[in-house]
Amino acid sequence: MSKASPAPVDVLVPRTLVACDDGKQSLAAGFIQLATSVILLSSAWPLTKIAIGIGSTPIWFAEGRALVSGATIATILALRRRLRVPVRKDLPALVAVGVCQLGLYFAFAHEAVAWVAAGRTAILANTTTIWIAPLSLIFLREHISLHRWLAAGFGLAGVVVLMSPWAIDWSSHEILVGNAFLLAASLSWSVAIIVTRVATPRSTMFELLPWCFAISALMLAPLALWHAPGGGIGTQPMSWLALAYIGLIAGPFGTWCVVEATAALPAMVSSVGFLTTPAISLLLASVLLGEPITTDLLAGCALIVLGVGFTAWPVRQ
Repeated sequence: MSKASPAPVDVLVPRTLVACDDGKQSLAAGFIQLATSVILLSSAWPLTKIAIGIGSTPIWFAEGRALVSGATIATILALRRRLRVPVRKDLPALVAVGVCQLGLYFAFAHEAVAWVAAGRTAILANTTTIWIAPLSLIFLREHISLHRWLAAGFGLAGVVVLMSPWAIDWSSHEILVGNAFLLAASLSWSVAIIVTRVATPRSTMFELLPWCFAISALMLAPLALWHAPGGGIGTQPMSWLALAYIGLIAGPFGTWCVVEATAALPAMVSSVGFLTTPAISLLLASVLLGEPITTDLLAGCALIVLGVGFTAWPVRQ
């Protein structure tokens, strides 16, 4: 009698368990990409602040960052023979990331530097959670559990403590305009998160990023010529070193990890996770720039870390 052949894999292992395992791997990869993006983008902000402080024009620095980041990824893809023109199915994600997450975000955030202190710019520009909760309910129909509402609450409370709004002169026209720009920056990033969750492109996001950075550079160029026609990166070597690090490493790979994390994780989870970016930026600024570590800074960071902990809390499906 012949030996019975082994049962197919899909008989031995229920498909629901396979799907569950794939889902866990996707979530794990999403959290790794989220952490990587936070580290890279957090390290970029103090260097941007240094470059602006020694003579770089904010909007021109953003333009240079977009150009160098796009050229970096395009070169990598060309060497691997994967540089391709986007197809029609790529357009929603391409426009969302290129226009909203990069172009509008860079424009609003860097313009706000002229109106608001640089540290507050790093904080408020990353508060996507303000917009993600209503947008997720309306467009994604995502169920937001109680512990994620708590996570958002703790995270935003930490941001409020870091911003210290009680120390701001809200009667100042410049302060109001600057904070309006920062809220617009966080809204534009939130729109990109929602779109990339809904519209999955045919190409990988890494293959789309050179075109996304190209779109943002085209958007920023006329704004730079209008707002600061005589501006530039400056003559100090440190400004160019900062641009090189951000354009070659932090910008392209940090942005790639951001987009991949937002596609893999629930919108509320990724948006709360991004709140750690300004907290780590302020801590790095304390180390690199000698800015004091105050009680407000420690309390705000603790609340944000507590919020991020709530997002990672396992939920019974």
